[in-house]
Amino acid sequence: MSVEHFDVLIVGAGISGIAAGYYLQKHSPSRNYAILEGREDLGGTWSLFQYPGVRSDSDMFTLGYSFRPWEDARSIAEGPAILEYLRATAREFGIDRRIRFGHRVLSASWSSTEGRWTIEARIGDREDPVRLTCQFLFMCSGYYNYQEGYLPEFAGRDDFRGRIVHPQHWPADLDSRDRRVVVIGSGATAVTLVPALAKTAAHVTMLQRSPSYILSIPAEDHAARSIRRYFPGRIGHALIRWKNILLSMSLYRFCRQKPEQAKQLLRRGLVRHLPPEIDLETHFQPRYEPWDQRLCFVPDGDFFRAIRSGLASVVTDEVERFTPEGILLKSGREIPADIIVTATGLNLLAWGGIRMDVDGQVLEPARCLTYRGVMLGNVPNAAFCAGYANNSWTLRAELVAKYVCRLLNHMKRRKYDRCVPRCELNPETAQELLPLTSGYVRRGSGALVKQGTQSPWIMPQNYLRDLLNLRWTRLNDGVLKFTRATR
Repeated sequence: MSVEHFDVLIVGAGISGIAAGYYLQKHSPSRNYAILEGREDLGGTWSLFQYPGVRSDSDMFTLGYSFRPWEDARSIAEGPAILEYLRATAREFGIDRRIRFGHRVLSASWSSTEGRWTIEARIGDREDPVRLTCQFLFMCSGYYNYQEGYLPEFAGRDDFRGRIVHPQHWPADLDSRDRRVVVIGSGATAVTLVPALAKTAAHVTMLQRSPSYILSIPAEDHAARSIRRYFPGRIGHALIRWKNILLSMSLYRFCRQKPEQAKQLLRRGLVRHLPPEIDLETHFQPRYEPWDQRLCFVPDGDFFRAIRSGLASVVTDEVERFTPEGILLKSGREIPADIIVTATGLNLLAWGGIRMDVDGQVLEPARCLTYRGVMLGNVPNAAFCAGYANNSWTLRAELVAKYVCRLLNHMKRRKYDRCVPRCELNPETAQELLPLTSGYVRRGSGALVKQGTQSPWIMPQNYLRDLLNLRWTRLNDGVLKFTRATR
């Protein structure tokens, strides 16, 4: 039986995969490609997460693509609007016709003898996987486990008479109207859920073990509206995009270099938005420094409004056990609940859980070093996309896609068949890929690839550095080796 072959196979039809398809069509049009998507819809995160109020935690002028400007007035958008934007983008550029839905990639094997990758993917419920081959493999499946989120072991879980749900698997039939809801967690998902559920629930309690930094930002970018008035079209979009990139970078740098001043600034925002009876030290003073974990942004202070209205409250304590009627805390207090939402975080997963091997040697993610945050040391003809921890995912997804096209075009001009970053560094001395102390990063330290301590073995959390490194540095840098197959 013949095996279908492609120049490039992209794994994942989310933000990264759509960007990869667009730039391949634009900059490497002679390369034929396909996108393998395990689910029956594109959009990745934005088609998977269905919990109330799900929204972007980056502004849409940078989360949207540079080649298809976000036209809505909202800077922070809800999930359905983002998903429709991604669907419309894929339709407009014909990328949706390249997507093979229901193709869950199981393994990818490189053969130096054949000079190609062999991909095995399961289609729906079929027992036998389908096999495809490609010259270049581009993994755009992110670094989260979309099959299951993180759920700690809670004593007495089976005793609870109400309903327990995880945001990653939100049931369509869940009705929270006039119910008492407890949301366990303090991250972006919890902060999003609380005001959304408070619109109809009897009361929503956010139960947190420790606080997170929360910052209110305008839902609509008024400066962007003014820029659009004077600079319509793509020029205006570029100006808005660069304004937001530089603002995000400046905020991150300020928090990292002057943490005490950043804390004071964030606290002033809390004082402005919260009623005076709230104990800020207990409920809103994190144990970590600003940007050791991601900031939680709330559009127009909706989270704070829910608290001021009395429809929501914050409790800082630890769970002792679930009871038939709610949650017993270690302090001895019991919170009554009809619904418990475990917004306890995500799990990390490299390459979408794909089993990868090079000439029969299975790759362990934690023993692989990243080259420029794009390729893997000693792994031929492969790239992966990982976004920023401190800025919009799309910014890096576009840079990586353009770099891959530049690499492929260089190989075609010079008639090279293979490229591989030659690595002699010891992975035991490497550093984590993500510079955060969040629980999901600590739990997943063995799940992701590592980075070194100096270029080109690092993934900088800096858009300007990446812009220079990925767009302008020479490909023949002495590390990336190009070869021609022996005919």
